[in-house]
Parts: sequence; C-alpha cells; structure tokens
Amino acid sequence: MRSVGAPLSDAFRLVQAPPGRGGEPPRPAHRIRADRESMEEDLLKLVLTLVELLRQLIEKQALRRVDAGDLTDDQEEELGATLMALHGALSDLCAEHGYTIDDLNLDLGPLGPLLPRAD
Repeated sequence: MRSVGAPLSDAFRLVQAPPGRGGEPPRPAHRIRADRESMEEDLLKLVLTLVELLRQLIEKQALRRVDAGDLTDDQEEELGATLMALHGALSDLCAEHGYTIDDLNLDLGPLGPLLPRAD
C-alpha cells in the first residue's frame, strides 16, 4: 500500500510544466491526467488525515486541561469516552477502505511527518 505522500507527489508532478525543447522555457501544463478513482481515493485519504490531525490536537488540548485541573471528573470521563469513540470510528473508516492510521501520515520532507508516531 502506498503512503498518502506518494499520490500527492504524483499530483504535484502532474501539474508541473513539461520541460521545453532545446533550451526553451517550460510550457505551462494545460491538463491534469488523473483518473476519477485515484482522485477519490486521494481525497478520502486527505479528509481522513485532517480528521486524525484534529483528533490528535483535541486530545492534546484535553490532556492539558486535565493536567491543569480545569475539568470535573464527569467531564474527564465524557471527554475520554468521546475521544476513544472518535478514534474507533476513524480506525473503522480506515479499515473499511483498506488503510491504517499510519497510512494517513504525510511526509513533509525536511519538516518530518505531519502526524506524530503513535507510541
């Protein structure tokens, strides 16, 4: 299974201008060659990646609030259950489409991966 970064790299490669002939400047790209199925798959991966990123950010903020003592015990329980349910739903969606959560991680080159590795 290819990572999310590979299809995105392919998409950027497809929209780059083709090289010119004999030292001419590159001609502008007029068409993107992509079939509907791969575009839908890449869009699904992108949406799932954004959901996972938001889930991780919300989880970190929730942990900060728990550590600061801003939440009651009932609020902590509800927040924990909600985050676990969201993680489960996202895992189910990934499995339904043949992905794992690790497949959603984008390689940002020198910046490293978008999502931190799960411990």
